Amino acid sequence: MTSWPILSLVTFLPLLGALFCLIINGPKEAVERNCRSVALVTSVVTFLISLILWARFDPTKSGFQFEEKLDWVPALNIGYHMGIDGISLFFVLLSTLLVPICILSSWEAVHVRVKEYMVAFLVLETFMVGMFCALDLALFYVFFEGVLIPMFLIIGVWGGPRRVYAAFKFFLYTLLGSVLMLLAIIAIYWQLGTTDLVVAMERLQLPFTWQCYLWLAFFASFAVKVPMWPVHTWLPDAHVEAPTAGSVILAGVLLKMGGYGFLRLSIPLLPEATQYFAPLIFGLSIVAVIYTSLVALVQEDMKKLIAYSSVAHMGFVTIGAFVVNMQGVQGSLFQMLSHGIVSAALFLCVGVVYDRMHTREIAAYGGLVHRMPRYAFTFMVFTLASVGLPGLSGFVGEFLVLLGAFKVNTWVAFLAATGLFLGAAYALWLYRKIIFGELTKDSLKGMLDMNRREIVVFLPLVLLSLWMGIYPNSFLDPMAASVDKLVGDYQAAIKLARTAALMP
Repeated sequence: MTSWPILSLVTFLPLLGALFCLIINGPKEAVERNCRSVALVTSVVTFLISLILWARFDPTKSGFQFEEKLDWVPALNIGYHMGIDGISLFFVLLSTLLVPICILSSWEAVHVRVKEYMVAFLVLETFMVGMFCALDLALFYVFFEGVLIPMFLIIGVWGGPRRVYAAFKFFLYTLLGSVLMLLAIIAIYWQLGTTDLVVAMERLQLPFTWQCYLWLAFFASFAVKVPMWPVHTWLPDAHVEAPTAGSVILAGVLLKMGGYGFLRLSIPLLPEATQYFAPLIFGLSIVAVIYTSLVALVQEDMKKLIAYSSVAHMGFVTIGAFVVNMQGVQGSLFQMLSHGIVSAALFLCVGVVYDRMHTREIAAYGGLVHRMPRYAFTFMVFTLASVGLPGLSGFVGEFLVLLGAFKVNTWVAFLAATGLFLGAAYALWLYRKIIFGELTKDSLKGMLDMNRREIVVFLPLVLLSLWMGIYPNSFLDPMAASVDKLVGDYQAAIKLARTAALMP
């Protein structure tokens, strides 16, 4: 396994599939059918290969595994350096899982520019996986920014009536923050003479003032991606206008890039600034949890409600990350994984009824349990997972985050916990309005329940949510060593800084 470049294979195999799609020619129907098949086979094979990473991963090691190093720009000491640890392992698997689900869910929903649509998703998968594997700051930035291009096209070409506005808003918000991150990476390069992240973790030592400047530059990029309040306003527009599969990737993976960035770059590289700005993160996160939950309660569009709920759930992620203790960071990682599965499934649930009715207005539905019992059951599972019902994936992450926050600040834990009640309010209200009640609307009386393809789409997500809720240790154990190292290094750096400050 050490001689096999498995990370490069998982990263660039989708790109090979995209190139194959581009050279397919022939009658329009044949090209569309072949492109769908190539995209699905490529993404499924990529997912199956990525499972080898989990199977071969050594949970007792805290360092990076499956490392690959090549000189990329030798003159500038910038290299192609890939590797994963317990923090990044499951994000790679989440990315490779959701792409084939997106392609399968779009099988009948997308009829315009099918070839380009499939190419966009395969290119997007390469950038997402590459970002979670990159161990060079320059390479990280290339993959981090590269995600914008296919996602911009997915929203702008295959989205709703206001797709161009939503696509440009998404692009400009995220690009502005990322420019500041590039400046921070350049500053680190000037300090060390290399962009290697492992070297930076070991050797980077900056004065407190400079740590603060760089931390704010990283914050500008990652906070928009999370997204944190008040830079979250691009998200509801992007979700509403994006096609169903675009919303799945946006909520399932792209929002995790911000939380991952905090854990991979901000906390280990800039520990003193992290401690200094932690109260700011807690304040913004609590506002996000409470405010966006209240906003979700008054939404009339299903996608907008779930989009605002994503901002609230990601507030738990940032709280857990910045308490920087074992429970908090593990809870943050687990919550990101759970949210990636549950929110993706909720957007797919919206897509099921949208494909039949072509409306997302909550008022247009009601009483679907009488016509769609399988759909009602599936929607119920993910609604309860979203509100954190014990036995499902949502409970574990939120519990660990609150436990970690309680050890640091009881008020932060108490105020964040109010999000659990508000989350239950809007999620159960949405479920009641759509599923229960009398079937009075004539337009709903001919609705058909989920077909085989839709069942295949939802089945792995239902099983995963149950697995994560019932046996969370299978996910927490591989994370433990890497999280313990992150927390230990952070606490050692803070202790050393305090000692230095006391010395004359």
